[in-house]
Amino acid sequence: MSRPKPNNGDDDRSALRRLPRVDDLLAHHLLADLVRRAPRSVALSAARDAVAEAREQIRRGEDMSDHDLVAARAAELLEGRLRPSLRRCINATGVILHTGLGRAPFSAAAQSAVAEVTKGYSNVQADIATGQRASREAHVEWLLEQICGAPAAVVVNNNAAATVLVLNTLAADREVIVSRGELIEIGGAFRLPDIIRLARCRLVEVGCTNRTHLRDYEQAITGDTALLLSIHQSNYVIQGFASQVDISEIARLAKSRNLVCAHDLGSGALVDLRRFGLPYEPVVRVSLEGGADIAFFSGDKLLGGPQCGVIVGEADLLQSMRQNPFYRTFRVDKLTLAALESTLRLFLDVDALPDTHRVIAMLTVPVEELRARAQTLAETARERCGSWLRTDVRDGESQVGGGSLAGHALPTALVALVSDRVSPLELARRLRAGDPPVFARVGDDAVLLDARTMEASDDAPLVHALEQVGRSLG
Repeated sequence: MSRPKPNNGDDDRSALRRLPRVDDLLAHHLLADLVRRAPRSVALSAARDAVAEAREQIRRGEDMSDHDLVAARAAELLEGRLRPSLRRCINATGVILHTGLGRAPFSAAAQSAVAEVTKGYSNVQADIATGQRASREAHVEWLLEQICGAPAAVVVNNNAAATVLVLNTLAADREVIVSRGELIEIGGAFRLPDIIRLARCRLVEVGCTNRTHLRDYEQAITGDTALLLSIHQSNYVIQGFASQVDISEIARLAKSRNLVCAHDLGSGALVDLRRFGLPYEPVVRVSLEGGADIAFFSGDKLLGGPQCGVIVGEADLLQSMRQNPFYRTFRVDKLTLAALESTLRLFLDVDALPDTHRVIAMLTVPVEELRARAQTLAETARERCGSWLRTDVRDGESQVGGGSLAGHALPTALVALVSDRVSPLELARRLRAGDPPVFARVGDDAVLLDARTMEASDDAPLVHALEQVGRSLG
């Protein structure tokens, strides 16, 4: 932190000359331990950047004459560069499938599977029985057949890639018919009309934003039509005077005209969530049993696995996708396949999912249990942090996120953090700067920690992070 520039008559040139040399900075006691642990090139880079920042601050009229200030900044930069950039974080935001925080957290089974295949070589694309080259989807194909009734599967690096691969393989240079009410845009500038153009298809819009009828599809079909595409409106809901055509009706129409029916299910629900007391989300098996030739969906949303796009359906159609050059571009690695396989295995025992599947566990944990955990955390934080921090427990709502169960909020318990020493925004910033970083939300003049998206194992490091904030406040 810089200090106000004193009125001592020194000009900027004189102040710049007083800046520490890089070698002197590296010898400063504030950097001594870090410099011993760091490669010299990294330490030099941090020191030079700290001096460059100080130079800019002087030019803005700030006083940087104290070498300790520059050394402290160099130490901060160096410490950040020695620490991995991609780290485990505590999600206290209340958004279960938080895109910025990696969406679905892996189950214990998926964590173990990924660790195992990183120990050495693996049979990612080799048949153990014959020793010959094999399809990498073989590891998950039989599971998807069991769970979804799908005769074949292809796995790519996300559902956007799945969309491109499906459309480019089955409808390149031809027409794809889509309801206007399903022309979705999701985060990160994914807009379906743009994706359809990228896949070299011609978009034909039918119906209206709020209502589309089967006759709209029928009237739009021409000799140049290749595919009828239905898209789950995963991240928004149209309510009121609205209707869309069921996938089974679209599939019957497609079959009668010798066209392909494809269903983008987005959120990747493999079971009917109503069995867990949640709203209905379109299920992959239901889509295929309804007649869809192809269904595709994300792996890191309700499925609860790694980022990927899973395409299931008719074997001949999927084989043609494997022969598309895009497939090689989009295919996934052994770590993704290991995590996906182990996650899919959890669905072989649906009744156990609230215990084995972390996303479903978060969706289904009773709010009474959350309140009890929040109360314990609030009391522990208050006792350990002392007078600078006040805590209380409040009722609130969690969100599913990730474009799943749009419009459905879950009741939750929030630990509210309030301090007279630091603003809520600054407290939230300091928690993110800790180790591990804690991501929370700010509202009602407090930092709010949502118990639904926090594990019990998060409580101790979170309290430690608060203690670190308290020490930094003096």
